[in-house]
Amino acid sequence: MLYPRESETREVRALDGIWNFVRSDEANPTQGIRDGWFNDDLSKSMPTIPMPVPASYNDITTEQALRDHVGTVWYDRKFFVPRSWGQHQRVWLRFGSVHYEAFVWINGQSAIKHEMGHLPFETEVTHLLKYGAENRITVMCDNALIQTTVPQGKISEVANDQGVTIIQSYTFDFFNYAGIHRSVHLYTTPKTFIEEVEIKTNLSEDNSVGTVNYSIAVNGTAANEADNTLYARLQLYSREGILVANATSDSKLLGSLKVENVKPWWPYLMHPDPGYLYELEIKLYAAKEQLLDVYRLSVGLRTLSWNNTSFLINGKPVYFRGFGRHEDADVRGKGLDNALMTRDFNLLKWIGANAYRTSHYPYSEESMQFADQHGIMIIDECPSVDTENFNQVLLDKHKSSLEQLVHRDRNHPSVVMWSIANEPRTGQLNADTYFQFVANFTRSLDSTRPITAAIAVPSKDDKAGRHLDIISFNRYNAWYSNTGRLDMVTQRVINEATAWNYKYDKPVIMAEYGADTLEGLHLQPSYVWSEEFQAEVFSQHFKAFDALRRQKWFIGEFVWNFADFKTAQSYTRVGGNKKGVFTRARQPKAAAHLLRQRYFALGREMDKCNLPSDLFTYIADVGSNVQHDSSDL
Repeated sequence: MLYPRESETREVRALDGIWNFVRSDEANPTQGIRDGWFNDDLSKSMPTIPMPVPASYNDITTEQALRDHVGTVWYDRKFFVPRSWGQHQRVWLRFGSVHYEAFVWINGQSAIKHEMGHLPFETEVTHLLKYGAENRITVMCDNALIQTTVPQGKISEVANDQGVTIIQSYTFDFFNYAGIHRSVHLYTTPKTFIEEVEIKTNLSEDNSVGTVNYSIAVNGTAANEADNTLYARLQLYSREGILVANATSDSKLLGSLKVENVKPWWPYLMHPDPGYLYELEIKLYAAKEQLLDVYRLSVGLRTLSWNNTSFLINGKPVYFRGFGRHEDADVRGKGLDNALMTRDFNLLKWIGANAYRTSHYPYSEESMQFADQHGIMIIDECPSVDTENFNQVLLDKHKSSLEQLVHRDRNHPSVVMWSIANEPRTGQLNADTYFQFVANFTRSLDSTRPITAAIAVPSKDDKAGRHLDIISFNRYNAWYSNTGRLDMVTQRVINEATAWNYKYDKPVIMAEYGADTLEGLHLQPSYVWSEEFQAEVFSQHFKAFDALRRQKWFIGEFVWNFADFKTAQSYTRVGGNKKGVFTRARQPKAAAHLLRQRYFALGREMDKCNLPSDLFTYIADVGSNVQHDSSDL
């Protein structure tokens, strides 16, 4: 599934904006289906309210009933399709993400159904549209999570003061935002078109010569005609617009391009020019030089390799320093916000991070493109979080989420690892077989990247790690265990990381650590929830990480979390999870400055990067040649 881009043969139109919205009755979630709300304007069936797309619907209004709604909601809007779009081309409807399950109609006719939040889906709607006329799109979204959804949840009926209410419960620690979370696009392709492109890159041993191996999938009438041999011409351009390689494919639409004096894709701070991208132009031809389709995509040339002690990019060992994150913000929830995304990447670079994990679901395609451009490495995580009660139905959906994720993100140079789960219950008896299937399936989709999972059970109980390439573990010393005890952090982290390595003989990452911190709370001596306590928790972990780094097999540290985020209501959460080093409004807490100094210090030591001029605040000149006497008093 290619990201929609305009070209000589393609047009793209966004359907973002204000849609009409209806909340279903929780006790009657299928009413709209039975009554055919999709057959006409929603306003003719129920009173509507305006709702922005993209955005989560939960925090848009002042209604508690909408914020905590369980079940179905409905959207619709009108749009025009140009008359020219009905001539000799196809038209596609694409959603970047609807959480969790979506049903879509065009002009009252069923267009597509999709299950799995945070991932795109599309369908051809050429035959459903009215050209040169007004059209209507209707979407029903269902946010209900059960034991066979990814992620899992439970639905129950509980007595309340008015009778009975529907309760959605889940164990994961973030709010179950729902709605049309990412952009909705209409786009055109020719009748025969480039459907998929798979890119794999390689570098010579001295990183001077690059290779781009490509595989193109085509769909359409001409692709199925035996007497019409299709081929592609590919041209690779540098960032400066200079043609550096070109090739003509065979009829199988496979081949490679060779790039002399290549500029590799490097992570942030590992090279003076990180995130270098080439542009690959693909032109699909039929017999007699007939141009059928044109598509362009960015390509970063780099190699990944790993062994039982290291992870390497372009032959150089990597030490990950980054964050767990969430797509989460005031008002818009998990809705795509380009301003917020740009701010976040500015903060990632300001603090000296070189990586983050898409905890605990795939992030927007736009953010993946940003990571490519800025040289930020991504551990790409599927929506499986707190997975338990393993069964075949769940396994099939888990594998489906990974298949969709890999197909979406496999061409991004920023994606350096697949995470197949967060804190699954890997101590359960059948976790071994379950994660063997999941890991092997992921490798069958992409063998060029290592596989990990963020594990929270003790190493002695875990049954999944042997199926992974890199071990990631989460632990909250001095917070969830031995709360407030700063003297019970360093050695425990060293011991646990060592135990993981001893058991599996694989590289180890601490994927989560941290402490909740209330912005502006200052206590001396430090005390839980204060900014001082968060900074001291970090410092105690830093001591452990530095001891572990000397063991070579410890390859990364990820703070939980980048910024504060919303959770379900709980007496342990004051307005949400406060473990961010930035507030939800993306302003730094005290620990952010400490972490910045560490990340740049590590960058200076390992990658010889330059230090920002404002990294340390000037205090005093106390040079050894300064003379002191009683007159100084």
